[in-house]
Amino acid sequence: MQPLHLRHTAIAIAILVSVSLSRNGLTPLFAGDWPTFRGSDRTAVAPDTDLLEQWPTAGPELEWETSGAGRGYAGVAIANGRLYTLGDGSSIENSKDEYLTCFNLADGKHLWSARTGPAWTVGKPSWQSSRGTPTIDGDRVYVVTPAGKLFCIGTDGASRWQVDLKENFKGKKAEMWGYSESVLIDGDLLICTPGGPGQTMVALNKQTGKKVWSTPRPGDRGAGHSSVVISNVGSTRVYVQMTGSGAMGVRATDGKRLWTFDIDKTTAVIPTPIIRDDLVFISVGYKRGGALLRQVPVGDDVNIEPVYSLNKKLSNKHGGVVLVGDYVYGDSDDRGTPFCAELMTGKIMWKSRGSGKKSASIAAADGHLYIRYSDGTMTLVEANPDRFKETGSFKVPGSGTRPSWAHPVILDGKLYLREGDRILCYNIAS
Repeated sequence: MQPLHLRHTAIAIAILVSVSLSRNGLTPLFAGDWPTFRGSDRTAVAPDTDLLEQWPTAGPELEWETSGAGRGYAGVAIANGRLYTLGDGSSIENSKDEYLTCFNLADGKHLWSARTGPAWTVGKPSWQSSRGTPTIDGDRVYVVTPAGKLFCIGTDGASRWQVDLKENFKGKKAEMWGYSESVLIDGDLLICTPGGPGQTMVALNKQTGKKVWSTPRPGDRGAGHSSVVISNVGSTRVYVQMTGSGAMGVRATDGKRLWTFDIDKTTAVIPTPIIRDDLVFISVGYKRGGALLRQVPVGDDVNIEPVYSLNKKLSNKHGGVVLVGDYVYGDSDDRGTPFCAELMTGKIMWKSRGSGKKSASIAAADGHLYIRYSDGTMTLVEANPDRFKETGSFKVPGSGTRPSWAHPVILDGKLYLREGDRILCYNIAS
């Protein structure tokens, strides 16, 4: 336990930092915020420090676990002391339908559920169910269901509005597995990707759901599973997204399509891009590879120049890739073989097997990688380009029936794992 005078000092520093950020026009990241897929900046790299550098044999201390999340692969979103996720067939509901569910962050107590539609049952059982992580903004939660219904629900559980991406924007997926995007909130705008032929990306008023602008991408195959990220290039704000046809950049002010980077058709396009300054790193699974693009300002427009094109050694199917320092880390397609590569060259530094098997999702914090394999194995690995060194692993309770595909979340010294109907909170503070 931290001494009381040190805890008071830490709180005072946090308040001063928040005030300073506010005065400079920035939104402070308060404790308890991981408000959308891959965190507030969508990097999947948490700002936490002083975390355990190795785990006990049985894993870190389990602080609490709860049930009622339902069947699904959606991650958890956290803000203002509450945790949200999407799932169907919840153990605490009489219906097999899909629900957005809210839990108390301190102890996992169920607070409310809001129905979002019938369960997604397309394909074989292991492909079915919810997969879109909610996005929290103030007193509202936004979530896209696999069927393409976009809901705005208050943090009190009351519905505010909903939009059908297929009906309203002629949206379509590039494949059969349903929508899984986490919408982006940027000021007064909500940005999402219906994937329609004339409305590939749209901006909506976040308060009303009314369309502000739309972006066509002629010949686009449809929406992938990626979520939009923000890039600032010169004086131009750019929304970067991956669709079934590849990467695209869209001007934030009016929705003008600035650039595209096309890829050959593949089974599915899933990982979210990584932004560093004017660079865009993308990865595509099914042996397509990873590429690094440089955005170049041209007046109010932006063009791209490939630093290197698709490198098959950098393929990632759906576990995501993180950037730590000057190196990217992720699973090799879905083989359960993590890799480290130099960002600027794509050179593989190492590739190694860990304690788990099959596809691996990834997050990072405090110089370590948190790699979760789909067989239910959770591991801690040094984020070190010189070697692969695992410093902890454990089997997540209740895993093994369906793939463990929900991405891990690290926040305020806690590790949150969604395992189907259950959510588990581990203490990983040193």
